[in-house]
Amino acid sequence: MSLLLFGLFFVLLLLGLPVAVAIFGATLVALQGDSVPLLVMPQQMFAGVDSFALVAVPMFILAGDIMAEGQVSARLVALADAMIGFLKGGLSIVSVLAAMFFAAISGSGAATTAAVGSTLVPELKRKGYDPASAASLIAAGGTIGVVIPPSVPMIIYAVIAQESVSKLFLSGFLPGLAMGLGLIIVALVQGHRRAYPRGSAFSLATIWRTFRAAFWGLMTPVIILGGIFSGVFTPSESAVIAVNYAILVSLFIYRDLNLQDIYRLFIRAAVTTAVIMFVISASAALSWALSNWQVPTRLADLVLGLSTNSFVLLGLMLILILLTGVFIETASALIILTPILLPLATGLGIDTVHFGIILVVGLAIGMITPPVAINLYVASSVTKLSLERISRAVVPYLLVLITVLIMVAYVPMLLD
Repeated sequence: MSLLLFGLFFVLLLLGLPVAVAIFGATLVALQGDSVPLLVMPQQMFAGVDSFALVAVPMFILAGDIMAEGQVSARLVALADAMIGFLKGGLSIVSVLAAMFFAAISGSGAATTAAVGSTLVPELKRKGYDPASAASLIAAGGTIGVVIPPSVPMIIYAVIAQESVSKLFLSGFLPGLAMGLGLIIVALVQGHRRAYPRGSAFSLATIWRTFRAAFWGLMTPVIILGGIFSGVFTPSESAVIAVNYAILVSLFIYRDLNLQDIYRLFIRAAVTTAVIMFVISASAALSWALSNWQVPTRLADLVLGLSTNSFVLLGLMLILILLTGVFIETASALIILTPILLPLATGLGIDTVHFGIILVVGLAIGMITPPVAINLYVASSVTKLSLERISRAVVPYLLVLITVLIMVAYVPMLLD
């Protein structure tokens, strides 16, 4: 039955059906083939989304959309430019820093890429930077959006693995910073090799002015994460607070959005959430079927029997995670892989929080690896460059991010 399920799943994907529909259809047919009552399907689908932690998903999506639509990203870019734009190739570093700033607000890779790209790309072109390299750097920086908390994929993983969202958020900081640092190093090397110009002159007065302008945007992650880690409110409650704060700042402080814009963003966030929830619910039924057939346990036993070397087995898991991210969208891949690989990871003695970070970082890299490379598509849309040009230019950044993934997997101290 498991072979029928996976075979049908890949056939449906090849036919061009959405991932959620492919999961739903394959699971439904496989359950029927095993003479399981069809009532199990809706029961497991509803059970899959019956979690209070998932309340945070639409709220963080909405908060990120509101902040991205307004002038928050432009103010963050101006602050980053004032801080380190004076370096040769400084605007490249600004791209990464801005992505890291916005990652702590949006929780989304695509939103981070769109917000930073729409603000910086025109300036990068004007200063003579290679357009494809600049676009690929911004896309690579967008991957940090799902690693530095708040992170929607981490919330989804926490629900599936029954792990603490707060612990995952806390463990995401250092890997996210490591990803940013790696991209900055590559940007600095390229800046010197290509003789990119320097950005704005260093000025404490400019830093202070841009800091004041960006202050309310910078307070968003302080409120969200500070409230979670201090125990004042839960991650789900913090997401609702983030939405209210984003609306307050956009309507009454920055005044860059109106009520009509807010309504439009509510509708967009609702559509995005509906897609994610359908994937989660369909995957819950898939997970139940796999567990019922003891597929994760048998797979873990099979893989553990291939080698006694835990380093080799962990390497095989990393390869599988990266390959899955190439072909399947991040949230869908996370939901499919977690119930399959988690028993194997625990069998290797890997902590569930550590494995969650490995999974999120590995699948985040899939956002810049075609064909399913959402960040590259966003960057292509913003820059009007072909996907082929950006894909070639992203290779150095891709290699750096894979190096960070290996470090995260084999050096757990990076999470402390």
